[in-house]
Amino acid sequence: MEGKRPEWGGTDCDMASLDHILKRIGSKRADYAQYDFTQAEDAAFKTFFDLAQEFDSIGDFYLLCVAIPKGFFDVDVKLYVIDRKLNDLSLVAKTEDPEEGLHTPPPDDVRPEERPYYTLRSSLVLTIRGKRFLIDQLPFKTRDDVLGLLEVYPARDLGSHTELFFEKFANRIGFNIHNRLLFEKNIEHLRFIRTLVADIEHNIIAPNMVYKLYLRRLRKKIMKNREIEYLLARYLAGEIGKDRSPENLLAELADVNDGLVEDLENIEKHYRNMSLFLETLLRRSHFDKGRLTLRKKPCNMKKDVVQPQLERFTEQFREMGIFVDDRLSGIPDEEVVSVVDVGLMAQVYANLFSNALKYTQEIVTESGEKKKYVSYGREVIKDCFGPGRDGIKYNVFNTGPHIPPEEREKVFEEEFRGSNVQGRPGTGHGLAFIKNAVEIHDGTVGYEATRYGNNFYFILPK
Repeated sequence: MEGKRPEWGGTDCDMASLDHILKRIGSKRADYAQYDFTQAEDAAFKTFFDLAQEFDSIGDFYLLCVAIPKGFFDVDVKLYVIDRKLNDLSLVAKTEDPEEGLHTPPPDDVRPEERPYYTLRSSLVLTIRGKRFLIDQLPFKTRDDVLGLLEVYPARDLGSHTELFFEKFANRIGFNIHNRLLFEKNIEHLRFIRTLVADIEHNIIAPNMVYKLYLRRLRKKIMKNREIEYLLARYLAGEIGKDRSPENLLAELADVNDGLVEDLENIEKHYRNMSLFLETLLRRSHFDKGRLTLRKKPCNMKKDVVQPQLERFTEQFREMGIFVDDRLSGIPDEEVVSVVDVGLMAQVYANLFSNALKYTQEIVTESGEKKKYVSYGREVIKDCFGPGRDGIKYNVFNTGPHIPPEEREKVFEEEFRGSNVQGRPGTGHGLAFIKNAVEIHDGTVGYEATRYGNNFYFILPK
């Protein structure tokens, strides 16, 4: 029908965009006619595009980038790409001695420039840039859209036509690297969201079921108060005898109200804890970065982190007959101030105490005494992270059988559950969360089979 846009596959075709694309195609046809690439250069481009889709890993793609010039033109090549951790250029692939010297910065005479240039060592250096309009989507910061450098040598007799080929080849490398980095970033985001869902399930949804217990207790005590209210009304009306005197009823009422206050305090503690966990796990910066991000502040680990979590588990330990030894290695509280993300560290201790609650078992000491307890502590480890770089080791210990030796290296892996679970509920996520939270604090985690039981620990820089 005249005046109606055509529809392709149920979607309106944007004629303005199609017109723009057709103009760009015409422009490129004219460019390639002017480039007049040789048969070898044209085949090199085609081979690069074909194999770039065949090799999935970024490492294999980097090797392809240096292998194409070597295979078609018998020149040696070095490829430098931005290292995300260092946010600087680093050697990722080369044709001469491919395994030697990798992950080193380029020499002083190899640096980004607006145009290709030659060094005194007769090498041609080409700057690799990303897509300008998508540069801010990369998982690192760049300067002047630079993603890397391509160094080709020897370059004495390349000629201007071959130089043009390498300039366009460097452009294609840049676009491919940019696309792959964006793809990897998206995969990392999806993996992070999956992990975050597990964090929320483990540290918020499952513990939040305790509200049912508190609400059930509150309902019972409120119903008891209603009963006392009814009896007092009957007493005042002269319908019941002195066996239910006001004094007795008031004593019952006071007892019930004490219980109500206790339950209310427990609910308030739980609410504060859940609010802290929610604020920590649902930060916008986590989703922007695709990983857990830190909000560090100075704190007293025992007072601000450990004690609130221990209070949450105290009654459960008591019900399970587990004694809690809270002697913190004799280090005065005021001497230990750590700079950490309080919310994440609180969840680390929540997971450690939850783990101890599930797996603590009674043991018999050498003297024949039966014991069932949990303890926690800390100690300074001198030069733990190198000369003059001390660490503080925090631990939670529980009595019980040791984890089998063949399983000890796996306990902090995602979804791993040991052979000692014996039907206990769990997902195998708690210790993996601890490892992640500690490592982003530049710390380490570990397990020790000690006398009478199991010691889980983490070490943070002092």
